[in-house]
Amino acid sequence: MRVSVPATDLAEEFPANALAARFVRARLDATPLPTFPGDLPPDLATAYRVQDAAIALWPDEVIGWKVGRVPPEHEGPLGAGRLCGPVFKRALWFVRPGDLTPFPVFVGGFAAVEAEYVVRIGVDAPAGKLDWTAQEAHGLIGALHIGMEPAGSPFRDINVIGPLAVVSDFGNNAGLMVGAEIEGWASLANEDLRCETVIEGEVMGQGGAFILPGGPVESLRFLAENTARRGKPLKAGQYVCTGAAAGIHDIIAGQTGAVRFEGHGEIRCAAVPAKPA
Repeated sequence: MRVSVPATDLAEEFPANALAARFVRARLDATPLPTFPGDLPPDLATAYRVQDAAIALWPDEVIGWKVGRVPPEHEGPLGAGRLCGPVFKRALWFVRPGDLTPFPVFVGGFAAVEAEYVVRIGVDAPAGKLDWTAQEAHGLIGALHIGMEPAGSPFRDINVIGPLAVVSDFGNNAGLMVGAEIEGWASLANEDLRCETVIEGEVMGQGGAFILPGGPVESLRFLAENTARRGKPLKAGQYVCTGAAAGIHDIIAGQTGAVRFEGHGEIRCAAVPAKPA
């Protein structure tokens, strides 16, 4: 007779540290993972436990966060519309107009280019504040920039497996490029913020802040609650990429890409093979 195990028991017994260590080692060694390196976490709370364990193992400091969408088919079962992961200091690039910025990709893993609206946090979030409104989150914004998130993981099928895998491996993040500040952002509607992603000279996706439900502010509101409840409240000077505003577009080593923001500039990038740390 098969005996079912309650989900809460599965979460309590889940080897979060071991899974985190496997992802961290693969990233440090720049080694692809042909399969998910362990059991899939049973729920989002457990996946964030894996992420927190990996953050503790990673030899760098968190300088910001990425926020991504949970695909519609997963929203109901997981009870969430967004997810997040850390951005580390040595994977943060400040880019100038005309730069062609190289960034590492895991050969044999997953890599993509995402056009992002990036928030610079202007003030510390109160450590004990766990619930946030959109208006309160808006008050955290010191500036809004154009940006590019190089999404990346040693595990090629991370998005195929879904959000529990994505959260477990740093939110499928491999860094953040921060470009020009968007002047007068507070007076602009989400519909005024438009962008596109280009790979090898071909436009692969178009969109803008309006394709993110609630726009960048809702992403920040979600993140403020998520990080506070994990004991990591947002800090002034951190950078937050608020979600893929023109889709997620695969890239491989040797290719170039760009994200273009109507009226606000562009960021050009070149994918290069990741090397062991």
